[in-house]
Amino acid sequence: MFGIFKSLLSKKNNSSEEIAPMKKYLIVGLGNIGPEYAQTRHNIGFKVLDALANKENLSFDTVKLGDVCTHKIKGRSVLLLKPSTYMNLSGKALKFWMDKENIPLENVLVITDDINLDFGTIRIKTKGSNGGHNGLKDIQNTLNSAEYNRFRFGVGSDFGKGKQVDYVLGKWNEEEKTALKERLEKATEVINSFVLAGINTTMNEFNNS
Repeated sequence: MFGIFKSLLSKKNNSSEEIAPMKKYLIVGLGNIGPEYAQTRHNIGFKVLDALANKENLSFDTVKLGDVCTHKIKGRSVLLLKPSTYMNLSGKALKFWMDKENIPLENVLVITDDINLDFGTIRIKTKGSNGGHNGLKDIQNTLNSAEYNRFRFGVGSDFGKGKQVDYVLGKWNEEEKTALKERLEKATEVINSFVLAGINTTMNEFNNS
């Protein structure tokens, strides 16, 4: 009798383990592909993911709609995505990989540049407007929602009237290059916190840091 009970209990536990999936996350760094864009302010999303990949000795593979790599953080599976669609179609790549990997929207974090924040300022939000950013605009249109997690990295607004495009597609100045190393390290900590501690704790700890 005890043997039968033990067997049933064992089957119940195994079944429970099988249906409990590993938590999965999608981190999307926005940017434009091509060497001419690599060191521009608009590509800070790519740069943050590259910093994390270098830190953890990860490598990206070029696949459908982007460059991706998988990272493990304490039992959680984290997919890093650099869309190859160019900025204006970022939503297409995000939605494809979110659906393909069956990742819930609350486990998605989008990293983008923001001219409304001083250089290096971090601002994490769970919803909001696209702020005129074409990548965020396409994501919002694709998801039919403005309620998704975004990590805005300040790039400043040191440009004259009508020069916004030239500024965001321009390269970092020497002072910014010097400061980027520490700011990128902080940005990788944001990703780890998002995965391990959740969006609310991450906002409380890192906003305006």
